[in-house]
Amino acid sequence: MLFRSIRAEFLKLRRSFVWLAMLILPVLSAGLATANYLNNLGMLTDQWYSLWTQHALFYCALFAPALTGVYCAYVCRLEHLNRNWNAVMTQPIPVHTMLAAKLTVVSVLTALTQILIGVLFILSGKLAGLTNPIPFELLYWVVRGWWALTVQASLLLCIALIIRSFAVPVAAGILGGFCGLPALVKGFGVYFPFSLLELGMCSHNPSEPMDCSAAAFLISSCAYLLLGFGLSVLWMRTQDVKTA
Repeated sequence: MLFRSIRAEFLKLRRSFVWLAMLILPVLSAGLATANYLNNLGMLTDQWYSLWTQHALFYCALFAPALTGVYCAYVCRLEHLNRNWNAVMTQPIPVHTMLAAKLTVVSVLTALTQILIGVLFILSGKLAGLTNPIPFELLYWVVRGWWALTVQASLLLCIALIIRSFAVPVAAGILGGFCGLPALVKGFGVYFPFSLLELGMCSHNPSEPMDCSAAAFLISSCAYLLLGFGLSVLWMRTQDVKTA
């Protein structure tokens, strides 16, 4: 039943603008980051690692949270329109299965986005004339970033379910992204869900390991993932669906 629900969610995405947003926003993020890197070569001297700080700065603080908010808003959009929640909630599908399918779809979309970000980073470095080997840590940055974005998606999906506005999850993602950077700088990034992306992608110091242990990162991310998903299930089970 879960796989059928996931397939149904993907069918809703056909011919949607989500795919266009997935292409445009990462390209814009990479372009701004590379331009900023080339304009500051006197200070940014660590080749690939310096380039990554610029890419991660723009991506983690603005573009990734906004794009995740778009994904979450869109997977709930069709249900919010034309009383479609009536049809969804009368289907013989448990609430947690339906929500797990939506979260899985958003997670897949963020995984594709992360792959694109990695490819754009490599292309940007080549175009910028970097000659050192591509850091192997890029794989860890991309994977940990995908997991952190899945955590963000769990929370933003809850917001998208509760508030029937396409803009609110996107705005919440942008606000969370901007708040995540100061939280990381202050030293409690592992305790704030929107700092986990910067933390996992080593945005400020990629030549060093994460500022926290892998266990702390995993425990915090799993806690927020379960919190967002649990609140979503609780909301759908206890609140009457507003269809007007």
